[in-house]
Amino acid sequence: MTALNAQLQSINWLEAIAVVLAIAYLILAIRQNIWCWVAAFGSTGIYVYLFHNVALLMESALNGFYLAMAVYGWWHWRMGGAGHSALAVTRWSWRPHAFALGGIFFLSAVSAAFLDRFFAPAFPFLDSLTTWAAIWATFLVARKELTNWWYWFVIDLISIFLYISRGLPLTALLFLIYLILIPIGYRTWRADYRRVDS
Repeated sequence: MTALNAQLQSINWLEAIAVVLAIAYLILAIRQNIWCWVAAFGSTGIYVYLFHNVALLMESALNGFYLAMAVYGWWHWRMGGAGHSALAVTRWSWRPHAFALGGIFFLSAVSAAFLDRFFAPAFPFLDSLTTWAAIWATFLVARKELTNWWYWFVIDLISIFLYISRGLPLTALLFLIYLILIPIGYRTWRADYRRVDS
């Protein structure tokens, strides 16, 4: 009983709430339920604070971006389709993805150099890489672009390493759960895309 009490006291309850809201976000996003954006808003608001406290500065800034994207995603899913109707799943050509990947690597190198020079960041390039890639992937989710799921798989894989190394085990576990749910999300959205496309 004493060991259980010690474990419960060591849990960062703010992180736990953020994890629960983040899981709710992903499950609702898989189902294309617009309330996913409300869960995202709550989770990312908490993570702005948490990541800043563990010197993952780009991750903290990214979650500030997520706050704004939660509002944009809500609006776009609700009104972004033809004639201001609900948005359908789409798939873009390779060109915007190729351009985006080049931009992601360039911006990651620049921001990593900046962070390394003026701050004391943890893993500046990986922190920057996951941040810039997640900005693009979040935009793809808000537009209901199918390929977003592939981006998230790579981002989340790298993020697990970052969070374990910075003492955020619940967040690392969250991203492990994401890795399991991502293929489900991809299959669900792909089936909807095929129905819309045919």
